[in-house]
Amino acid sequence: MPDTEPPQDPTQRYPRPEFPQQEQEHPGRTAPMDPPPDHGEDSYRGHGLLLDRKAVVTGGDSGIGRAVALAFAREGADVLLTFLPEEEREAEETARLVEQAGRRAVSVVCDIREERECRALVEKAVSEFGRIDVLVNNAAYQMSQPDGIAAISTSQFDRVVRTNLYGMFWLCKAALPHIPAGGSIINTTSVQAYKPSPHLLDYAMTKGAIVTFTQGLAQMLASDGIRVNAVAPGPVWTPLIPATMPDTTEFGKQSPLGRPAQPAEMAPAYVFLASPNASFITGEIMNATGGTPLP
Repeated sequence: MPDTEPPQDPTQRYPRPEFPQQEQEHPGRTAPMDPPPDHGEDSYRGHGLLLDRKAVVTGGDSGIGRAVALAFAREGADVLLTFLPEEEREAEETARLVEQAGRRAVSVVCDIREERECRALVEKAVSEFGRIDVLVNNAAYQMSQPDGIAAISTSQFDRVVRTNLYGMFWLCKAALPHIPAGGSIINTTSVQAYKPSPHLLDYAMTKGAIVTFTQGLAQMLASDGIRVNAVAPGPVWTPLIPATMPDTTEFGKQSPLGRPAQPAEMAPAYVFLASPNASFITGEIMNATGGTPLP
């Protein structure tokens, strides 16, 4: 954000529901979304907080991942980002934004549901950068099922758990030998971890597990000088919403601020947790829920 920008009413800063009803096939694309998501393209201003850091951001092609990759680059970091084959064009745009900031962008196709691909991803990051200073476990899968548990198939359950939990576990395990003291891991959990929506039961379950994993791993790695934290977003306007939710017209209206967040509003939390300014913060969950009270 420009230093001279005047204070703004957070309830009015970005579009508020009702939004047009819109549907996309998973994993969704940014371009057709109405209103278009803001990743900080025209607003995020770096201050050298991550100068010459080497970062890995899973799910960096769009949404929160794109906003984090952009912010990290403008703070001085080189970024390796992952995407699925069908997300290649989205990933190209994120890479362009990173390079426009004067930093290296490495885009890697990776299905984090497969352990071998997670190991290969870490090897690629080390071969490109020599080390991993920041690992952001952001990639996730959800699919709304308004009919509840009876409608959640075993294949959906397996995909949600393997994407949201197995991938995070494997990446942390493989990356740790390459994260130096002073490095950090940042996981993406959710308001769903504390206030689960019945139609997102399987997704919410995994987000609760991410909270526990974050807090446990933080204690394990504290003596090594590696910090582990997580960000818990509330509703955020990303391609995952029209691709997985049956009704987009009132998305985010339930938050006390009366609207969903934009990806650009999530990125500063990740920057802070990755930066030296958070040197005494580990095992914490930074809630960015638009005012929804959490434990």
